[in-house]
Amino acid sequence: MREQPVFHLEEHGQTERSQWVLDSPNPPPLWKKIFTSVKETILPHGNKFCFSSKRKTSRGRAFSCLQNLFPIIIWLRDYKASKFKDDLLAGLTLASLSIPQSIGYATLAKVAPEYGLYTSVIPPLIYALMGSSREIAIGPVAVVSMLLSSLVPKVEDPVANPHAYRNLVFTVTFFTGIFQTAFGVFRLGFLVDFLSHAALVGFMAGAAVIIGLQQLKGLLGISHFTSKTDVVSVLASVYKSLHHQIASGEKWNPLNFVLGCSFLIFILITRFIGRRNRKFFWLPAVAPLLSVILSTSIVYLSRADKHGVNIIKHVKGGLNPSSLHQLQLHGPHVGQAAKIGLICAVIALTEAIAVGRSFASIKGYHLDGNKEMLSMGFMNIAGSLTSCYVATGSFSRTAVNFSAGCQTAVSNIVMAVTVFLSLELFTRLLYYTPVAILASIILSALPGLIDLSEACYIWKVDKLDFLACIGAFLGVLFATVEIGLLVAVIISFAKILIQSIRPGIEVLGRVPRTEAFCDVTQYPMAISTPGITVIRISSGSLCFANANFVRERILKWVSQDEDDPKEATKGRVQAVILDMTNLMNVDTSGILALEELHKRLLSRGVELAMVNPRWLVIHKLKLAHFVDKIGKEWVFLTVGEAVDACLSAKIARA
Repeated sequence: MREQPVFHLEEHGQTERSQWVLDSPNPPPLWKKIFTSVKETILPHGNKFCFSSKRKTSRGRAFSCLQNLFPIIIWLRDYKASKFKDDLLAGLTLASLSIPQSIGYATLAKVAPEYGLYTSVIPPLIYALMGSSREIAIGPVAVVSMLLSSLVPKVEDPVANPHAYRNLVFTVTFFTGIFQTAFGVFRLGFLVDFLSHAALVGFMAGAAVIIGLQQLKGLLGISHFTSKTDVVSVLASVYKSLHHQIASGEKWNPLNFVLGCSFLIFILITRFIGRRNRKFFWLPAVAPLLSVILSTSIVYLSRADKHGVNIIKHVKGGLNPSSLHQLQLHGPHVGQAAKIGLICAVIALTEAIAVGRSFASIKGYHLDGNKEMLSMGFMNIAGSLTSCYVATGSFSRTAVNFSAGCQTAVSNIVMAVTVFLSLELFTRLLYYTPVAILASIILSALPGLIDLSEACYIWKVDKLDFLACIGAFLGVLFATVEIGLLVAVIISFAKILIQSIRPGIEVLGRVPRTEAFCDVTQYPMAISTPGITVIRISSGSLCFANANFVRERILKWVSQDEDDPKEATKGRVQAVILDMTNLMNVDTSGILALEELHKRLLSRGVELAMVNPRWLVIHKLKLAHFVDKIGKEWVFLTVGEAVDACLSAKIARA
């Protein structure tokens, strides 16, 4: 006598919960979504950004804005002499590595050596004011230098017209800064993510091999060398140059090779010692500068430049000259400069943010990606106006900065001041520096760009990711930088497209002794309800790309259950329940596919039920009158309630 009221009470509760799904509030209109997105973009912290309180005076709000734009204001309050001592040591150690590397990377970018030194002065100072990383070391890097030397010569020849080439490099740097600033202002950091981690690993490795092969020019003392970057062209150029010397009767001078290899071995040995014993962390940092000093002294004292050793000769000193009038913002090459600037912006940001976050996680603090983009953008814009080319965070120099015990970005300031003093006082001493030493310094920095353990990890975890990795590597190695990047992005997008076109469709069963419904493939103990097929669509969207696949897959499963003798013993399928919990959106193609699925199931005498559609999905289904077609009584909040309702309907029919 008491069971019937309880049954009606449960049925009433189930109906009420189903009504909650049907009465979900309508999603906000499109204009409101756009307005909210723009508001969050311009004011990333809502109304609290610079205008956090009505009680604040205009002076307080201005100071809050300054703090947000210049993080140095915040941490400088607690800055102590003990921290400066650590930063001073780190900055001086960093400068000893930055000076020879900057000269080497400038030659790699095919600009005069002093421009590499200029790039280690202004950008680090700007970053110290605006950046949020304490450890990252700013300056020219190998990959970006290689990008410039491979892309810009297609527009201007650095040999035939060096001034026009240099001006175009400054223009590319300006556009790089503009793009990076725009990424930060409009919170477009997701654009950087188009180059996935796996693609970046492959790209860096390919770039390292190409950079290493290009150093054969300086290491072997070759005068005529190809402007192409692919491995076949570089090796062919080396062979032709050596063959031409032999055929013409010229004697190849091995002094460049001996000098370069000797100091390369010296640098690698110091690095090995520094890794084995942390007390000698400074040794691999000062080894490149020590190599420059020793090799320059050897060449000067022995007059080796008279015997075939190539030297860098004149290096212009002094403060960074203005390059504002050299920017080519009008003319036929503006579009190409902007295109190269965009590529450099993405690569430079990806490398810098990856480096910064790696060391920030070790120190246990958060790195603000948008602030990093803003600071990188401003420093490259300022750099383009002061004779600098594209600067970013360097992994090798950041590791040295970290090992030297830096506490804040003051180490960048110390490094920049030291480089500036070197420009003022010591550039004349670099006249006899051999080119082979610069090649050996660049070669010594390349192993850090090749991460074989990470490539093996990618292969082990995700084969499609490894395909993007190897695609980027081979593209850079055997084609061009653009093709390598393009291959990596295409493979990454293809991976997303495949996952969208072929979403996971799971048959669910009830796990014993629980109310949970799980995938029967993952949980073999899950029990399917006879006559009822529960299906979950594991996709964020049911759209034109996957709607037909989902419909045909469901119909195929239903027909298989009817034709399978083992399943036939459990009874004919009488209901299909779609779990839409994971479905965030549906378009008109998806709705048409659902309508076709409903018609086909009805022709077989099978009911269709929906479980927990999200508010945007149920809103569109109501507008399309699909809910009216299947009946409001076939919309449920949980899979359990849907199964119970289908069983009740099955019993009622019987």
